[in-house]
Amino acid sequence: MKTSYWLMRFALALLLLGMFFGHLASESYRFTDATQGILPFHVLRPLHVSSAYFGIIIGGLACVSLALFEIYPNLKLSKWLKIHLLLWFISICGIFYSYFTKDFSGREYWEFNPIWALPIFLSFVIFLFFILKNLLTEKKWPSYYWMWFTGILFFLFVFLENYLWIFPYFKNDLISDLTLQWKVNGSIVGAVNQLLYGFSLYMMTKISGNSEMAHKKIAFALYFLGLFNLMFNWGHHIYLVPTSRFIHHLSYIVSMTEWIIFIKIILDWKKQLSESKKYYYFFPYRFIMASEYWVAINLFLALLLSIPAVNLFTHGTHITVAHAMGTTIGINMMIILAGAFYYIAPPLLNKLTRITLNALFWLVQSLLFLFILVLVIMGVKKSIWQFSDSSITFSQHQDSLSFIIVVFIVLGTLLFFSLAGILLFLMQQSFIKKSKS
Repeated sequence: MKTSYWLMRFALALLLLGMFFGHLASESYRFTDATQGILPFHVLRPLHVSSAYFGIIIGGLACVSLALFEIYPNLKLSKWLKIHLLLWFISICGIFYSYFTKDFSGREYWEFNPIWALPIFLSFVIFLFFILKNLLTEKKWPSYYWMWFTGILFFLFVFLENYLWIFPYFKNDLISDLTLQWKVNGSIVGAVNQLLYGFSLYMMTKISGNSEMAHKKIAFALYFLGLFNLMFNWGHHIYLVPTSRFIHHLSYIVSMTEWIIFIKIILDWKKQLSESKKYYYFFPYRFIMASEYWVAINLFLALLLSIPAVNLFTHGTHITVAHAMGTTIGINMMIILAGAFYYIAPPLLNKLTRITLNALFWLVQSLLFLFILVLVIMGVKKSIWQFSDSSITFSQHQDSLSFIIVVFIVLGTLLFFSLAGILLFLMQQSFIKKSKS
């Protein structure tokens, strides 16, 4: 179980680094030269994205492994987790080395030297065998078991697909390469969401004491709908790429099925609001509920982006970034923080700590909402500039956003320090817990 705690610490540290690099990248908006600052923007961006991205992935794996230790006191193959952790450590060190030495491609995602992807793939293979060795002892799987299994399975499949670009057939064809990049990135996010949403459901069964909710037909219906979207809705990421119209039409239809999830969330809100009065003091529950509200907000934005006419105007603007921030911080990070509080923080906190964490919690939610709102405003303005007949140059357009950019940097900085306070508290508690055990 100690290895799972180290996985969680590793994830929290990467999330902290991701926000730090994001803060430095936001400062680049003040410069006229992209190479100014501590590090140039083309280095800061992949450092920011990769740190946050891998922090979310490792955090999801940590949550699942901690849950398995709770479910199975005599967990099989637990020593394999040490190899799993070592492979991740080697890979992250190599990826950071790749960025700092500027040994990376000009691709939009997964830019680092492909050699460092091999330990990640092997770590997921090990984790797949680890969970199957334990889960196959159960005859009747709850829905979250299926989410964990299929999440890992699809991650491995899509991860291999991600590196087809190293072959000349794909690498030398711009359309194929771009289609793969955008398709894979959307699918990998969906695979990781299976891990985190499954853990979120597991947490709700533990907090409520009702394990049957994970076996209900509605739980499996939502699982299959999420899996269906993971496999087929990625097409809305490539609306602007001249690929088969059939793919675009199919993905649009699939994306629209997410309205079912959205409506279900809205209908459940009343019940959640009444439950929150009962569990409000419990920080794991509070972060889980925060993630569900952010799912509703972000899903609404995602559904709008899935409409081709809207996507045409928003693609490549800060509206896409707003959607990414809502997913990464509002949904995924909230679930990981819920898991960290549940397994690391003591259930009873002293009054000062509780007041401080409560203030930080609400500060994060408020700042994140304003941060995303500012990104949407920036995106709308850029979209209007792109599709207008104005002779205003890009630099003039950027100058017109000077005040909004200042607000964007200030909000991002405050959000960084607020989240850092929570992350540092959890990291401190994880070492206290280790010393007591």
